[in-house]
Amino acid sequence: MTSTTALPLPPGARERIEAAVEAAFEAQVATTAAFVAIPSTRGAEGPCQDMIAGLLRERGYEVDDWIIDQDDLKDLPGYGPVETDFSRARTVVGTWRPTREEGRSLILQGHCDVVPAGPLDMWKRPPFKPVVEDGWLYGRGAGDMKSGTIAALYALDALKAAGLRPKGRIHLQSVIEEESTGLGALSTLQRGYRADACLLPEPTDGRVMRSQVGVIWFRLRVRGEPVHVARAGTGSNAIKAAFHLIQGIETLEAEWNERAKADRFFGSVEHPLNFNPGIIKGGDWASSVPAWCDVDCRIGILPGWTIADCQAEILACVEAASKSHPFLADNPPSVVWSGFLSPGYEVTEAAEIEAVLAEAHRAVSGEELQESYFTGLTDARFYGLDYGIPAFCYGARMEGAHGFNERVDLASLKALTTTLALFVAGWCGVEDAA
Repeated sequence: MTSTTALPLPPGARERIEAAVEAAFEAQVATTAAFVAIPSTRGAEGPCQDMIAGLLRERGYEVDDWIIDQDDLKDLPGYGPVETDFSRARTVVGTWRPTREEGRSLILQGHCDVVPAGPLDMWKRPPFKPVVEDGWLYGRGAGDMKSGTIAALYALDALKAAGLRPKGRIHLQSVIEEESTGLGALSTLQRGYRADACLLPEPTDGRVMRSQVGVIWFRLRVRGEPVHVARAGTGSNAIKAAFHLIQGIETLEAEWNERAKADRFFGSVEHPLNFNPGIIKGGDWASSVPAWCDVDCRIGILPGWTIADCQAEILACVEAASKSHPFLADNPPSVVWSGFLSPGYEVTEAAEIEAVLAEAHRAVSGEELQESYFTGLTDARFYGLDYGIPAFCYGARMEGAHGFNERVDLASLKALTTTLALFVAGWCGVEDAA
């Protein structure tokens, strides 16, 4: 990576930026903790969007805050269905618009939705009562990825505090549904937001995301033959039949991971494609053989694989497993596509923006920028795959994503904020404010 594409900074700008980040960091951590304290699980993201909209308005950004209409998105690439109440789903975008747009434009995007906390008694600290201990901020969403969104906001604050004004248009976007379908990010594109590049401050431990897997969500709807448990052998247990199907799909998972060994990025990653039966519901009575069972599943796919081809393989796998079961052979289950229908994504056409990021990273860390390959999914795919906007992730160090005791490292968060400020200055260009 070279550094020849970074726009020059005014004299002393770097030192002023670093000092501004340092001076505001205590306030940044407090803002992040307040953001984390809002339990913004699926369908309950509104208060988080209220907060971010307020923070943007306080700073003088143009704020666009709208209700997402799922019907507007259904025909767009990357759409995945939402089965829950979507009537209050919102996107918030704050825009910095210079008087004369002379620099390159940028999207900075974070998501405020978080996954459920699980059993609260298994957390060492309450998930929505964030605390700072030993240099870490704890709480659900602290790492994935509320701290990144607030870091982007405070990076732009640092430029202003340093007496600098970006020359390019900047959209700071707060979206929802990143953990389920990506429709929040898709809504910004449907709304018309575009830029020369997009950076998502997802937690990457200071590395740049080079490639990420795609994800398909599906539901197995299994039926059985109910009888009194005293005569269980004369019926068919739908829950047990569902486990038979799960074992069948595990063979597909193994086949796909064999294919992944030839991938130029994921070939070096151990078992990059993961199948997960994540939710199971079934039966009506402990003394009745269950007549139904629904299993919600997730499976990863490689960049370059099409959703349609992978769906066909899943259906063929379920059909084959059903034929080897005494009840399902004549009573096959149905497969419902229930969320993500998202292809994998490999970052391309991003040499210029990566060079600017690499220079900012080097200035803060003293090290060369390293790559990473995600076995999870981010919203970056929409921009790069379907809209020709180079998009990637770069963020702080975190632990416990989707697990207990999630936390983000505060030293890495401060470094991220400084790096983002220098990156924005180098990509968009800055001038001394009048």
